[in-house]
Amino acid sequence: MIVRDEEKWITSCLDSVREVVDEMIVVDTGSVDSTPALAVECGAKVFHYVWNHHFAEARNYSIEQASGDWILWMDADERMDESHRHAIRDILVSDKWLASLPVLNYYGEEPADPARTNRLLQFRLFRNSPKLRFHNAIHEQLIRIPEITENSAAHLPTIIHHYGYMKDPVQEKQKSQRNLQLLKAAIQREQDYDPWLDYHMASEWYRLGEPGKALASLHKSMLRFLQKQMLPPSLFYRLKYTILIETGLYEESAIGINAALQLYPDYVDLHLFKGIILLQLNEPEQALEVFQHCLRLGNGNLVHLTSFGAGSFHAWYYIGRCHQRLGQAEKAREAFNKALELSPNYKAASVQLQQLQGKEE
Repeated sequence: MIVRDEEKWITSCLDSVREVVDEMIVVDTGSVDSTPALAVECGAKVFHYVWNHHFAEARNYSIEQASGDWILWMDADERMDESHRHAIRDILVSDKWLASLPVLNYYGEEPADPARTNRLLQFRLFRNSPKLRFHNAIHEQLIRIPEITENSAAHLPTIIHHYGYMKDPVQEKQKSQRNLQLLKAAIQREQDYDPWLDYHMASEWYRLGEPGKALASLHKSMLRFLQKQMLPPSLFYRLKYTILIETGLYEESAIGINAALQLYPDYVDLHLFKGIILLQLNEPEQALEVFQHCLRLGNGNLVHLTSFGAGSFHAWYYIGRCHQRLGQAEKAREAFNKALELSPNYKAASVQLQQLQGKEE
C-alpha cells in the first residue's frame, strides 16, 4: 500500500487482509496524522517515501520492499470482503502470473449501499517480478511484458470494497482538483503520452460538473487510441453516453449508441443507455425490448465497468416507465414492485408507485 493521511481508513483496511497475507507493506508519502503509527499497531512494516507526485513510482517502491513471491495491492480506503478472501491463497501454487478480483466502487451519500456501486474486475494480485510494474504518474496501471498474456491470469471471487469516491471522501481530499493538476503535468511531460491520461481528465471534469470539458477530453482520448490503431476501451463509451444523457442530448446520443454496441454487444450499461435514449425520444415499445434484453444480460459481466442494477432493478424501473408511457398502469406497477424487491431503497421506483396510487385514488 501507499498512503498519506489515511487514519480514518488504515486500520479497517489492514484488519480486512491480516489473516490472509504473510506481510503488510505500508509506504507513507508524508502523513501528518497518525497513519504510520496505526499501521505499525496493525503489524505492518512502514517505510517512508518522499512524495514526487508520481503514483506509479511510489507504488513500485512499495513492491521493492516486499519479500513475498506474490503481491496484493490495495488502497487505504478499501476493504477485502470476508467471504472468499482465503481464495487469494489458492493461486500461490499455480502457474499463473496475475489474478483479477472484483472491485466494488461505491458512490453517492454515506452509508455505503451495494445498490450504488460500479463494478469491475481489476488485476490486484500478481507475482513479485521485475516483469510486472506500474506506470503513469496518476491512475497508475500495471504493465507486463508481452509473453504474460490473458491466459496467464486467473479470476478470483475475492471482493474488494472501495469507498474513496463516495461524496464525503471526495470532498475531504479534493481529489478531482488534485488529480487534474497531476494529469496536466503528466501530459505536458511527454509528447506521445498515454491516451488514458485524457480519459482520466474527462472523468475528473465530469465529477466537477463540467460536461463540455469532459467530452472534449474524452473525444481527444478516443482519437488518440484510434491513431494508435487501438480500440477505445468500453468504459470510454460508458462515460460518453452518461454525459450525453445527463445533458439531455438524446438525439445526438441516438446517432452513435448502436455503433458503440456493435463494438461491445455484451455491455449491459450501453444497452440500458440505449433504452433510456429511446424512451426519451418517445419510442417506448422499442425501449421496452431493450430493457428486457438488459434483464437477459444480467449483472454478472465485470469485464466492463458495470453499474450494479443495470441488468436487474434499473432495467425493471425503466420497464415500468415504458408501460406508463404506453398507458399500461398494472404492468407498470408490477415492474416498479419488481425493482423494489431487488433494491428496497430504490427511491425513484417508490415515487412512481406513489404517483400511480395517487392517480387511482
